[in-house]
Amino acid sequence: MTMSFKNDFLWGGATAANQCEGGYNEDERGLANVDVCPTGKDRTAVITGKLKMFDFDDEHYYPAKTGIDMYHNYKEDIKLFAEMGFKVYRMSIAWSRIFPKGDEETPNEKGLQFYENIFKECKKYKIEPLVTITHFDCPMHLVKKYGAWRNRKMIGFYEKLCNVIFRRYKGLVKYWLTFNEINMILHAPFMGAGICFEEGEDVEKIKYQAAHHELVASAIATKIAHEVDSNNLIGCMFAAGSVYPYSCNPNDVWEATKLDRENYFFVDVQSKGKYPNYALKYMEQKGITPEMEPGDIELLNKYTVDFISFSYYNSRCVRTDENADDMAEGNIFTSAKNPYLSYSQWGWPIDPLGLRITLNHVYDRYEKPLFIVENGLGAKDIADENGYVEDDYRIDYLREHIKAMHDAVSIDGVDLLGYTTWAPIDLVSAGTGEMEKRYGFIYVDRDNSGNGSLRRMKKKSFEWYKKVIASNGEDLY
Repeated sequence: MTMSFKNDFLWGGATAANQCEGGYNEDERGLANVDVCPTGKDRTAVITGKLKMFDFDDEHYYPAKTGIDMYHNYKEDIKLFAEMGFKVYRMSIAWSRIFPKGDEETPNEKGLQFYENIFKECKKYKIEPLVTITHFDCPMHLVKKYGAWRNRKMIGFYEKLCNVIFRRYKGLVKYWLTFNEINMILHAPFMGAGICFEEGEDVEKIKYQAAHHELVASAIATKIAHEVDSNNLIGCMFAAGSVYPYSCNPNDVWEATKLDRENYFFVDVQSKGKYPNYALKYMEQKGITPEMEPGDIELLNKYTVDFISFSYYNSRCVRTDENADDMAEGNIFTSAKNPYLSYSQWGWPIDPLGLRITLNHVYDRYEKPLFIVENGLGAKDIADENGYVEDDYRIDYLREHIKAMHDAVSIDGVDLLGYTTWAPIDLVSAGTGEMEKRYGFIYVDRDNSGNGSLRRMKKKSFEWYKKVIASNGEDLY
């Protein structure tokens, strides 16, 4: 099988600060919204903003406090990534490590130095950092005092963060993402944007107002990044996955169209520079008129992103039959069960062709370079007495998705910059807060309750992915 990825195609893996770093209270780091999202039955209510949890209590376990302690183990982890041959490592900055409260005048030097050390460690191995400015991170002080992204003042706080990091890391970081899965503000508003709701509030109005604030902030970030360094490339990032109608019933087809539009709304603004008509009409019908200031529309129009990135775990299927009760899980989203697909241990559809479909839809819509920055299989890996995992199921999943990626590039003409799997190393699941839901090529001795040595051990897939990268995607077996 002859592959046709570019010679400089960026192979690697992706993590998020709140899911791997730990060290939540070290070196003057402040508390963040993602720190207080517990495991267990209350997690969904907390991350969706329905249950207020602004601090730790004794009844819950909070996995982000320690993660997999990458804060103290990043050198070992990056060395392992380099051994696999990574060309790129996608990671994020914990906002509250740079500005512990979020509204200070001066940043925390210890936090700035920590990330500088990481970037230099990557460069030592010729690994390009791909940095998400905020991967669901919001300092809790900003949540408590300002209501997080529902408040326009957040734009200024975010702008200050961008000014600091773009200047500090000039020459160390070239690729940036403004917000992780920006569309999650509509589905997991506390985890995604630090937003909680009071009884009787117009939830949808608040979400779309906060979305406007984030979109303006993203445009400002793009402006600053290009001013600081003309070599900087700025991308947006959304949770993707094409929506299929369950049947040829026009009602199913129309419902799928509406859900696709909802998914593309943010990227339409970030890539095309304006609110799409369908979104304006939707908000008008819902009585939503986001408050805007003079200059907002011009900012959105002038400072669009250089490339588009997304996460892809599965497609979705939608049906309008009121009696339908056969549902499937997914990355935040639930959907009708697709009878033509197999499913993971967590009930997620496995749909490699869906990745090719998604790549084509996104590229046709925007005609900008694409970057797949999350794709992987969460599974209950069982390590033997030596810590080795025979994860052929993960290899099979990734192989088929890479094949689909290849077809999108070589047959369909999609311009693809790179591919970072989620995740190269086991870490805390964003959706469930579990360690048991493992994604990595590297096994981490840690359980759902925080027990374990944190020892890192290579799985079978480690050597497989190393071979894939060395062959630029040509050797998949």
